[in-house]
Amino acid sequence: MEWEAVIGLEIHVQLATQSKIFSGAGIAFGAEPNTQACAIDLGLPGILPVLNESAVEMAVKFGLGVEAEIGMKSVFERKNYFYPDLPKGYQTTQNDLPIVGKGIIEVEPEEGKIRQVRIHHAHLEEDAGKSLHETFTDENGRGMTGIDLNRAGTPLLEIVSEPDIRSAKEAIAYIKAIHSIVTYLGISDGNMAEGSMRCDANVSVRPKGQEEYGTRAEIKNINSFKFIEKAINHEIERQIELIEDGGRVIQETRLYDSEKNETRSMRSKEEANDYRYFPCPDLLPVELDEAYIEHIRSEMPELPKQKKQRFIDELGLSSYDADVLSATRPMAEYFEQVKDRCGDAKLAANWVMGELAGQLNKESLEIEQSPVSSVQLGDLVKRVMDDTINGKAAKQVFAALWAGEGTSADEIIEAKGLKQVTDTGAIAAVVDEVLANNPQQVEQYQAAPEDKRGKMVGFFVGQVMKASKGTANPQMVNQLLKEKLG
Repeated sequence: MEWEAVIGLEIHVQLATQSKIFSGAGIAFGAEPNTQACAIDLGLPGILPVLNESAVEMAVKFGLGVEAEIGMKSVFERKNYFYPDLPKGYQTTQNDLPIVGKGIIEVEPEEGKIRQVRIHHAHLEEDAGKSLHETFTDENGRGMTGIDLNRAGTPLLEIVSEPDIRSAKEAIAYIKAIHSIVTYLGISDGNMAEGSMRCDANVSVRPKGQEEYGTRAEIKNINSFKFIEKAINHEIERQIELIEDGGRVIQETRLYDSEKNETRSMRSKEEANDYRYFPCPDLLPVELDEAYIEHIRSEMPELPKQKKQRFIDELGLSSYDADVLSATRPMAEYFEQVKDRCGDAKLAANWVMGELAGQLNKESLEIEQSPVSSVQLGDLVKRVMDDTINGKAAKQVFAALWAGEGTSADEIIEAKGLKQVTDTGAIAAVVDEVLANNPQQVEQYQAAPEDKRGKMVGFFVGQVMKASKGTANPQMVNQLLKEKLG
């Protein structure tokens, strides 16, 4: 039997506010445990929460970014459940009337294959604290659980998709699209390693062609693209194998173990009525007007989809190049700065996606951490364009800039004597010397049929470049060799 996966995702995005969603407590990552939680975050008696306006603005920005309906009236509710890291016994969230309604995101899981994933809604809520299971032991060496409430009250935007996703690859394309949008908008840093973006995946399988959904399992709190893809693929295989062996999938919450590459059961899945939602008595409904929405719309930056299209239409880049260069805002800004500096979009794209990206990947660096600035790279590309240096020398200059051996391409070119020789007489003298020193190879070349000479001339080019210490203009070298070899 042929099976089909049905996947819906709940993505939790930590908003880049200066304080928590209902209090003035800080949200800096890495602070000492329990130093950034106040009485409001813990829900102590007598406290009153106050909604952070920045969180509302960021949620609206996201809604506009995915062309979603904006809830002109949204309501906060209490979602009741108890865990040690949620001491007040309820989470303040949105349920019936969320701030962002239906939207849509277009993704490209494979080149040329476009898929549309519907967003059901996105709502604002507060995060819980964090249970630390592996840090503490008692006096007898037995494990204990510690509670860090720093994260309690941190503003989250939970983005809930429709079950439109059919594979792990499509899921990753969708999550990367969300990541790109929220970071472009500046509403989150999207740092998955620090928990700024986490994903719950609802996964079920059904026979191909069947309309009715299968029973779903929810995989909780996965925080890397790689692990999300692995977890979904494993869960699909687990469910298919279970059904084909005569078993049945039960609705439950599961945890992904990255070391064993498997999911395991945590608890049976709660339904909405298990949480006993009711309107939060301490918070008024949030009511927006068109003027507020239009003000936010007027401040929206160019988003990845529009930027990619502009790179294609105005700069003449290929769809692939435009996609890579617009994937993140820092990458797009770096590329445009190089392009503006050197004046050639295609050459700028080649250097950013080639030499620069290769070195960044090699050293596991983000583009914001590049030792070579966009100004330095732009000036280097200019020196290739005006024939000051050739391609081989340009790579030497780039390596020197990366290593901090100089502050500019010109300084390194001068210090290393890499300036390209374009004087015909000087190059001709080196060519003559090389031919005189290699009579046997000259004879073999001249005796060879025309279709073999192309490869053979490479020997002489190499010798000339070696003799000129890489500074001879390669095009001139090739031309002079063909003339002199006959």
